[in-house]
Amino acid sequence: MSSILVTGANGFVGRSVCRTLATNGHDVRALVRRAGTSGGVAREWSHGGVDFAGIAEAWPRELVPDCVVHLAARVHVMHDTATDPLAAFRATNVEGALRVARAARERGARRMVFVSSVKAAAEFDRGVPLAESMPPTPDDAYGLSKLQAEEALWQYGEQSGLEIVIVRPPLVYGPEVGANFLQMMNALWRRLPLPLGAVDARRSLVYVENLADALMHCAMDPRAANACFYVRDDQDPSVAGLLRALGRHLGRPARLLPVPVALLRAAGALTGRAAQMDRLTQSLRVDDSRIRETLGWKGPYTLDEGLAATARWYRVTH
Repeated sequence: MSSILVTGANGFVGRSVCRTLATNGHDVRALVRRAGTSGGVAREWSHGGVDFAGIAEAWPRELVPDCVVHLAARVHVMHDTATDPLAAFRATNVEGALRVARAARERGARRMVFVSSVKAAAEFDRGVPLAESMPPTPDDAYGLSKLQAEEALWQYGEQSGLEIVIVRPPLVYGPEVGANFLQMMNALWRRLPLPLGAVDARRSLVYVENLADALMHCAMDPRAANACFYVRDDQDPSVAGLLRALGRHLGRPARLLPVPVALLRAAGALTGRAAQMDRLTQSLRVDDSRIRETLGWKGPYTLDEGLAATARWYRVTH
């Protein structure tokens, strides 16, 4: 049994990670901003600073984790209202992560698993699935902040001896998902016609329980030390294929109109939604061969099983 601290433990991914670790016999501590929000499977420690200022001074004496899984972050939003978005992202995603790493190392932690994002590498795959060896080219402030956090943590790890593991997930989905994935299910549930029948762009996804399992392996396996990994489900569906599969599991067959991609992009440009339309019509796939070959990891759930579980949750709650 290992002692593992999970930051952002009350979030969509954090709750799943805590459950997975606890189920597998680990001593889990949940770091949250508000007490009573992590789901009850781990002992909580609440610390209200969004940028983790003062975390070293507030750190409980009895908390000596072997590893920290760092999920807490300022997340990507479609319409950011911050005056300086990059500065806001850096404050939490770079400086905050470094504060956690330093405090954990001072308390004896040997490893930190940093949950980054595919956006630290690229917004599109340009015809070849993204691999860890490819030079990163982030496209927005969020992605850049995640890449800068990776670089800062690599440097701190080299200086301090703290083992750093970077995980770059693509789109994460599952029960309790929000944002664009939830909007997509809402549209299917309402039987709205969607002009995406001709979109054959493929996207890597990862079911939240698969991601949680991968993070547990990254926290525990000695072979993961000082490595970067992509994770994904067993298939990269097309946008149209994903909608059809979700509609089948929801009992709401997708109503897809075969609008040419060129027209969709032109409409996006005219309505100020060019970036959103680009994400819908261009592929973003990742190559997960490194984690499979290095750690022998394979997601315990297939894409279809993950979509089915997500649809069951949606039907019950909506």
